[in-house]
Amino acid sequence: STSLSAQDRIPTPYFITYDHHLEEVDALELAANAVVGKDDEINTFVGNWNEFEYGVRKWWTTEFYLDTQHTRHEGSLYTGFRFENRFKALSGTHRINPVLYIEYEHLNGADKTLKEILGFDGIEDLKEPNSETREEKEREFEGRIILSSDIGSWNVAGNFIGAKNIHGEQWEFGYTVAASRPLASKTGRQCAFCAEQFSAGVEVYGGLGIWDKFTFRGTSQYIAPCILWALPSETAIRVSPGWGINDNSVGFIFRIGVQQEIDNVGRHIGKLFGH
Repeated sequence: STSLSAQDRIPTPYFITYDHHLEEVDALELAANAVVGKDDEINTFVGNWNEFEYGVRKWWTTEFYLDTQHTRHEGSLYTGFRFENRFKALSGTHRINPVLYIEYEHLNGADKTLKEILGFDGIEDLKEPNSETREEKEREFEGRIILSSDIGSWNVAGNFIGAKNIHGEQWEFGYTVAASRPLASKTGRQCAFCAEQFSAGVEVYGGLGIWDKFTFRGTSQYIAPCILWALPSETAIRVSPGWGINDNSVGFIFRIGVQQEIDNVGRHIGKLFGH
């Protein structure tokens, strides 16, 4: 297979799964994302998160999120923020590339981004009205072990997730696995609608119970095909319909995201201030 530079690589289309490719050094990625959840047992909701991702070093990417949501018949509200860092464990590229992920979450119980499914999170939690869940304080540390490989044109990635509320609740666990590939090999042509500008894949994710009850039983599980369209302007659009595959899950979810990368942010700021 042909090796691609980091800038030539088509991003993976995942929403939940992280791979081993970090942000380019001194590049800032801005993204707006939304997830729509629909099920006969709950009010339809839209969870939103805005991302600000910056490449600090080749081995370190940092990111900040702002979360909001709107639920039919219940109104809209700000649900909190997240601060994450990802660190490459090994320099270079290997058959399996490990990355360590650490995140602090300062949220309330009304958050509906469904960025990860942990423990016994399920549709029952989403039945509670915003007026009650907005009063629940969630101060959590989340960690992930990310394992990812590029095999020919394919990327295959898996994340093992653990999170703990700092107020003393048990560890909760979850997972996600994914695979994707560009629809055609990269040729370097500047075109918007060439097959090489599209990448498609699938994600499977769900909860794994808690510290003293590590299990699939009673958890919620999802499967979601995903596709990404990368424009020559370094804008990318992701779309992913998803389905809950057991009774504990939301029946249908739909995710959409738009991201824009800005290279050499530090240089641009320096010029702005005359340095």
